[in-house]
Amino acid sequence: MNLISDPPIPVKIQKMKERVRWMHPSFVQRGIDQTSIVIDDRKNDNPEFSFMVIGDSGTKSHSPYHPQRKVAELMLAHREDCSFVLHTGDVIYVVGSQEYYSTNFIEPYREFLVGGENPKKISYDRMVFNLPFLPVLGNHDYYDVPLMYRLVTGTTSSLRWLLGYKDIEIGWHGSYQGNAYARAFMDYTAAMSSQKLESHLARHYTAKTDRGRCLRYQPGEFTRLPNRYYTFRYGGIDFFALDSNTFNTPSPLPGTQEGEIYRRQLQKGRDEINKEELQILKISDGLNPAKPTEAEKLDELSAKLDQIDEIKIDIEKQLTSEKMPAIDFEQLEWLRSRLIESWNTSEVRGRIIFFHHPPYVTEATKWHQAQTLAVRHRLRWVFEQVAETVGCLTKERPIVDLILNGHAHCLEYLRTTDTGFADSHINCIISGGSGHRPRYQRRGGTELMETFAEIPDKPTRKVADSLLFVGRHDYNFQKRLPYSCVRIDVLDSHPPKFIVRPLVTERVGKQWYNSELEPFVI
Repeated sequence: MNLISDPPIPVKIQKMKERVRWMHPSFVQRGIDQTSIVIDDRKNDNPEFSFMVIGDSGTKSHSPYHPQRKVAELMLAHREDCSFVLHTGDVIYVVGSQEYYSTNFIEPYREFLVGGENPKKISYDRMVFNLPFLPVLGNHDYYDVPLMYRLVTGTTSSLRWLLGYKDIEIGWHGSYQGNAYARAFMDYTAAMSSQKLESHLARHYTAKTDRGRCLRYQPGEFTRLPNRYYTFRYGGIDFFALDSNTFNTPSPLPGTQEGEIYRRQLQKGRDEINKEELQILKISDGLNPAKPTEAEKLDELSAKLDQIDEIKIDIEKQLTSEKMPAIDFEQLEWLRSRLIESWNTSEVRGRIIFFHHPPYVTEATKWHQAQTLAVRHRLRWVFEQVAETVGCLTKERPIVDLILNGHAHCLEYLRTTDTGFADSHINCIISGGSGHRPRYQRRGGTELMETFAEIPDKPTRKVADSLLFVGRHDYNFQKRLPYSCVRIDVLDSHPPKFIVRPLVTERVGKQWYNSELEPFVI
């Protein structure tokens, strides 16, 4: 039963290019870089600044609780001290539909929007942020739902509950291959006439970088992004926002006996989770969402179904991966060249990349996924090329100072070990616990091991340590559900130092408890 579909990578790439008129003559003739922005807040040269990081937030309230709003309230206390907000993806659950932007994004974050005092009057494709809000695409922001299922789920909530699937966050629409996200956050120039495009570029693409003109991001006035991946410089730090949905395809299974055995194991696992899914649907059919205790149970079952979907999609990606899997080398090559350029720019003192799928994670449902390893390998490939090119310029520093991710529904701080490659000794923070139900840490411990099949004798070595994990846990027979975001203070130092301040609001039973965990310096 595949009730959610993930568009092929070439489709994602092409659709997004069409929406921003990628390499259109009007952009090319003006020397416009469609992957850069300048944040025009008159503070972007300050070497000391702060920002917040959230992710996996875009879900509805869980009556009478609204975890996403609780996290937003934590953020409000730090709003005046922060220069911008990064969002690590999954802005809208379950399928990135425009129908849910009002309740799942605009309403919870209303204080960050112009006109937020009347959130119901804000159209999802007309949002303007009073504090820079810089997202990347998550997998749910690309998902779609087959037409026949939409016809049923869009009719009435009772029918949706009868199906017992996905709570009521699937309606008439899916994301339409990321279209809703593009209209919400990106500079959607595809619908403009030639005359309007000319005046639009003259008005909003007036900032200048070493690569020419680019989009000027003006808080309170014009807060669009030029592309699905982009870069900006702030306080001497280069930030790189990536779309990991187009380079997370697992490598093809080997055509060996070992590969065939693994294929059969995947097929068996798929059959087992299909059975588990049907059992959950049957249980859901007997529960009444109008009763608080049963609504809570339904919410848990919905979260479980969400996990099952992710597992099924990961399995399908492995079973259908071709000999030459679709990989967004254009974006990876862009990252490689921009990192090299960054290392050759004297005024740049640090580099941060942020994207959805974490390359290193110990959350129970993500650490062993094939997509996790695929993203790790793609980044390692880029970093290796950068290291080879810039050579001694790094002075034994890591290629990037910090990696920020979501996807895993937790807050986690990891640090890579000496992996033997250019992804060694990198700090990684996962901020994916900002609204969707938190998940457990794996039982296998805090050390991540990797087997290097491409090296003779296939050695296994430790590649990362998990140093902090804030996720679902049970204590004294009580479920504890911590939702979180992160504030990061950038210090005036070279190389840069960061003070990381985890912000947590935890539900225990019917009570909420806010806390700021002990800050740490990286």
